Amino acid sequence: MAKDFYEILGVSRNADDVEIKKAYR
Repeated sequence: MAKDFYEILGVSRNADDVEIKKAYR
């Protein structure tokens, strides 16, 4: 796992699951 996958995906730490999944796609 990346040390900070939030930063890599470009989402904020408080982004909800939907936003994280969108960024991951």
